[in-house]
Amino acid sequence: MKQLFFLLTLSITCIAVGAQKAEWKEMKDFHAVMSVTFHPAEENNLQPLKEKAADLEAKAKLWQQAAVPAGFNALVTKPILNKLLQQCTLIKKSVNNKKPDTVLKEQITAAHETFHEITEKCREESH
Repeated sequence: MKQLFFLLTLSITCIAVGAQKAEWKEMKDFHAVMSVTFHPAEENNLQPLKEKAADLEAKAKLWQQAAVPAGFNALVTKPILNKLLQQCTLIKKSVNNKKPDTVLKEQITAAHETFHEITEKCREESH
């Protein structure tokens, strides 16, 4: 009986661990900067973006260069990460060139949408 209980518990634990979403450190690191720049921009506060544009680009570059972990489709993910890095590079250039806030808001919004494209569409489905 104890063996049956042990095997049942082990099986449930394995299923629960397998059902968890894939983790990606570089994605979390990027999101930490994206969230503190995008959400204020939604309220027309572009100062955090201006202050962290270089960090946003650096985190995007680290993420783009990182190996795609299990749980994500590398063939789908890598081209979208390339796009995200290009967008973040453009944001940094726009900040450095003192582009209007309306332009910066459009650019961070586009990068945010690309970020969500990765987090929502690039995960491999568990079967």
